Amino acid sequence: MCQVEEEYHEQLERVDAPGVSKKCAKCKEELAAVVIRAGDAYCRSCFRDSFIHKFRAMLGKTRVIFPGEKVLLAVSGGPSSCSMLSQVQEGVSQNAHKKLRFSPGIVYIDEGGAHGQSKEMRLKTTSELCEMFRSTGFPFYILPLEQVLDLPGSVVVAPSSPLDQPRSAYKAAVDLFLQSGSGRTDVMAQEQEGVSLPAIQESQTHLLQQLIGSAKTLTAKQDLLNTLRQHLLVHTARTRGYSKLMLGDSCTRLAVKLLTSITLGRGAQLAQDTGFSDCRYGDVVAVRPMREYSAKEIAYYNHMFKVPSVVIPSLDTKTPDKASIQRLTESFVTKLQADFPSTVSTIYR
Repeated sequence: MCQVEEEYHEQLERVDAPGVSKKCAKCKEELAAVVIRAGDAYCRSCFRDSFIHKFRAMLGKTRVIFPGEKVLLAVSGGPSSCSMLSQVQEGVSQNAHKKLRFSPGIVYIDEGGAHGQSKEMRLKTTSELCEMFRSTGFPFYILPLEQVLDLPGSVVVAPSSPLDQPRSAYKAAVDLFLQSGSGRTDVMAQEQEGVSLPAIQESQTHLLQQLIGSAKTLTAKQDLLNTLRQHLLVHTARTRGYSKLMLGDSCTRLAVKLLTSITLGRGAQLAQDTGFSDCRYGDVVAVRPMREYSAKEIAYYNHMFKVPSVVIPSLDTKTPDKASIQRLTESFVTKLQADFPSTVSTIYR
């Protein structure tokens, strides 16, 4: 037990924080180019290999996505979803090691109408994203959020039977894929289907703004916007024939979502909101392959390997920390993470 009058004569030992002058923790040869956390200093090559391996290992060990399956990538233009798109693009290429065997497509939901953006600004954003999507060679769909107003009332349906596929089903899918050949997933040879932003009626935009404005607080507005976006993503995946919906939620984003959901009284849905797979939508399963990456790790990778992204303002852009529960939780987690690097991983685990 510590005593008030106790004296310490020995000096405390200072632990040197890893820096760029340290050797790579993996290859032990090259100088470290990036430090993710204390003890995890990597050179450029090892960091790239580790980042790619983590993504493909996550998809491989879960065995949720079957070979030859159609997967719709929800890309918002942010760093995490654009990094996910880059990983899929590299994974399905011909010279990829442990090639990804599914057929990807891309969807972007234009939320400019809910944010009050002008048509010129919305067209500028969508044109930048169109150029990015065309370079991948994947089919892509750009949809305005106003389309959610025309959806049927039963978009999100509960599964009528358990969707947990046995391991034998995955093996059977692999065997069928090998028998039919790998041509089904040669996405680079597919005819690219690009859907530009359709003409949006001002009346629809006005109705959407009225719906968002009916929520009295920013917390309620953000929650409503997330619900509308999720409904439109699920409906798009279902009508376009995609059985999987891939989301770009990072570990940092999921930690914020976890605390926010508890604050809003949604603790019962935490497993579906933050887990790798979400089977609540019946025939469309949402997966989160970026859930093992922190926002810092994604930012370093995008910067070092020139992964493009588009800055798009949201409802809480330039708002104070206490503007909403989501904004306050994000500020709390990120500031605590800066002083205590294990904050996000502790919440996430």
